[in-house]
Order: sequence, then C-alpha cells, then structure tokens
Amino acid sequence: MKRLHVHVSVKDLDQSIHFYSGLFATAPSVQKNDYAKWLLDDPRVNFAISTRTDAVGVNHLGIQAETAEELAEIERRAAVAGLNADPETGANCCYARSDKHWLEDPQGVIWEAFHTLGDIPVYGSERMTGEACCVAKPESTATACSSSGSGCC
Repeated sequence: MKRLHVHVSVKDLDQSIHFYSGLFATAPSVQKNDYAKWLLDDPRVNFAISTRTDAVGVNHLGIQAETAEELAEIERRAAVAGLNADPETGANCCYARSDKHWLEDPQGVIWEAFHTLGDIPVYGSERMTGEACCVAKPESTATACSSSGSGCC
C-alpha cells in the first residue's frame, strides 16, 4: 500500500517538531539535528521536515511505494499519461537509500515517487555538502540531487 509523502522546509526544527508532534499526537519516528520524519497510519503519510534550505514551506510532495513493483506501477502510470519522469537508482538522502522517479507538475511542484531500500547514517552524499536536498533545478525537471545519483528524500 502506498503512502503520501510531504516534505516541508522549516526555519526552527525544535518548534516545528513540537507543533507537528502535537498535531499528529506522536513523536517523530526519525529525528536528527536537521531533520524529522513521522510515518503515520492515520492519515497514511510520510511527513518530513528539515532545515536544509533557507526557503521555508512545502519542499516537495511524493508517493512512497512499499515495493519495487509499486514504484514500477507509478512509473508506468506516468509513462502512459505522457509525463516525463526522471528515474534515480540508489539515491542517498534524508537518512535513507531509495530508488526514485522525479516529476514536476505544470506549476513547478516537484513530486517524488520512491521505494526506500534502507537507512543511511547521513542526510545525503558528501557531494551535497552545502546544497539543499530535493530542490528543483530551474533549468529542468531534475532535482539538485538526482542527476548525480546522490538522491534525496
């Protein structure tokens, strides 16, 4: 079963953790010094926040697939609809390693379809030092992380 993914960039992580923990009535399932994530069943959402960029607000939206087959199904739907998906295999970001497909809607909202393969001890690859993860490049639908294989959340 797939899960909606929302990633919000925040200015103050502690204040935001307090707010969202109250809203969701639970502590984050993952908490780092620059990132927190709630894997909720009601509503079924992977909700993440981070302080990795100066911009605040919705960073990107997505669909988390539980299996490689579900991810392939999402990719097939995008292809049938004529949507240009940017695949990324073995991406390292948001303390996880994942296979992904990136899309951009007509308004420029970035969508990430992904299947998490496992946890990693760092937010992203060393290449990403100083860069915000999951931020769209203005010249394409690719993300700042996707073209190099370093990945995102």
